[in-house]
Amino acid sequence: MTRTPPFLLFSFSRVALAVSLFFLLAPLAEAQQNAPLAAEKIKLIEAAIAAEMSRQNIAGLSVAVVTDNQLRWSSGYGFADLENFVPAKAGTVYRLASISKSITAVAVMQLVERGKLDLDAPVQKYCPAFPEKQWPVTARQILAHLSGIRHYQSEAEFASTRRYDSIIAGLEMFKNDPLLHEPGAKYTYTTFGYTVLGCAVEGASGQKFADFARENLFKPAGMDRMRVDSINDLIPNRAQGYQRTRDGNLRNSDIADNSYKLPGGGFVSTVEDLAKLAIAVQTNAVLKKETSAQMLTSQKLRDGKETNYGLGWSVQTVNNQKLVGHSGAQQRVSTFLHMIPARNFAVAIMVNVEDTRLRLLADQLTEIVLK
Repeated sequence: MTRTPPFLLFSFSRVALAVSLFFLLAPLAEAQQNAPLAAEKIKLIEAAIAAEMSRQNIAGLSVAVVTDNQLRWSSGYGFADLENFVPAKAGTVYRLASISKSITAVAVMQLVERGKLDLDAPVQKYCPAFPEKQWPVTARQILAHLSGIRHYQSEAEFASTRRYDSIIAGLEMFKNDPLLHEPGAKYTYTTFGYTVLGCAVEGASGQKFADFARENLFKPAGMDRMRVDSINDLIPNRAQGYQRTRDGNLRNSDIADNSYKLPGGGFVSTVEDLAKLAIAVQTNAVLKKETSAQMLTSQKLRDGKETNYGLGWSVQTVNNQKLVGHSGAQQRVSTFLHMIPARNFAVAIMVNVEDTRLRLLADQLTEIVLK
């Protein structure tokens, strides 16, 4: 009688997944190492990952660590595809979700450096397809989520399955709505605002947004897996996505087409590409030092209150140390990019389960590596 391998026997419940990690962590992890981390640190990292995957019922997870502005180590754990028992790897492709906003911010700031885009001009100068509102609104305000352009109004918008053929077409979902408040008065997070920024990049550069990002950011940074998300295209090594049921088990994610929000949540790639993004920003490879500093400075409301968000990047100061990054959450994924520019450090984590909290794990890995 043929005996079924132990790791094939698990169901997709929280308890069974915890047991299955015993089989998954060692044999299915595929690590890439450049002057790698010390073995004892990798052991501690893997223990932290195993505990968090068990605690949150994570199907698959990929991670990359940057020290001294070099990609030192990356690996994958668990399953990229539960139904077909495909292991997660360092090269597994996930949706970036809102980390796409940081990419758009770099593209905008590159055009600012070249004198092609004025952060404080009305955004309609570069995106006339976005109608004028009751108050003027600028690219700087949109980057900082101070514009008053709305976010999703319904689950139907967030889970749109309609295919949009261009960024300008994606404006149709919200362009005729009034601003929620006078720009600068409040911090109101907006993915739709970043669609306007993508339109502005196209107007200022004369190129399609994705083409501009590819030529001016992805290629110089060596981000060779970064591409536009498509639910129709065949994308090698793409992870399947899952959501938790009320009883804590996993089910397949709902279908969503992100073509309406490419600049705010429409790219796919790997943790290694996110690590390269961090390196490119921290080494001033894609922006001048002073431009990057402007981008990574927390903005303020009109009353002087700090927002802890710069221009397309979360910015916080903890123990006199600047922490920079972005998180992402949408159908199929949860993502997190955490950077400490003064330490030339970054960690990227991507998982294929929705609504997964990754900050705690990122903090744990940071402490292990930098200890």
